[in-house]
Amino acid sequence: MIEQFIQDVVQLINTLPPVSIYGVFFIIAYVENIMPPIPGDVLVAFGGYLAAEQVIGLTPILVLTTVASVMGFMSMYWIGSRWGMQIEENKKRFWLLRFIPLKYINKVRSWMQRWGMGVVLANRFLAGTRSVISLTAGLSHTRISYTIISSTISSILWNAILLGFGWVVHENWRMIGEYLSVYSQIILAGIVIFVLIRLAIYYYRKKQAV
Repeated sequence: MIEQFIQDVVQLINTLPPVSIYGVFFIIAYVENIMPPIPGDVLVAFGGYLAAEQVIGLTPILVLTTVASVMGFMSMYWIGSRWGMQIEENKKRFWLLRFIPLKYINKVRSWMQRWGMGVVLANRFLAGTRSVISLTAGLSHTRISYTIISSTISSILWNAILLGFGWVVHENWRMIGEYLSVYSQIILAGIVIFVLIRLAIYYYRKKQAV
């Protein structure tokens, strides 16, 4: 299904003039922050290939995808800030939560209590948790100015890496999706291991205190 979506978007982009192509990438970069199943990263890498082919400009696509990513992040932040209590009390009423592993919200909240803006700064590199982080930042009412700055830095770095890889591997840009899949699995496995270690330490200390 994801492969078909990518293929459809690529075919659409190949029929559009440069100005419209920028618009498509902007929409993709924005929406993938709200609906995680959308393979935005792979398509951004495709943008690097198009830039190498001089179909679009590298700097404009970097700026546009970064702005869209931050806007998507802050949209989820606003949802969390505005409807935080309702979201936690009536989860089934919010259709967006179909795409978000809500069970991780408390875990992400504990990360933010420990590392603060560092979690937001790393959000683009934490595959599978981006929407949770932005939503939790809103629920936690983190300072807006710091949140925007941190998410912007994270988006610039991540998008620059994806565009750079797309530029370098050229027509083999699709292979980046395979590496991103492995990367995502490693990140999620690392998160699970970290949580298990923290739980083990917690229960060990609790047992020692008895």
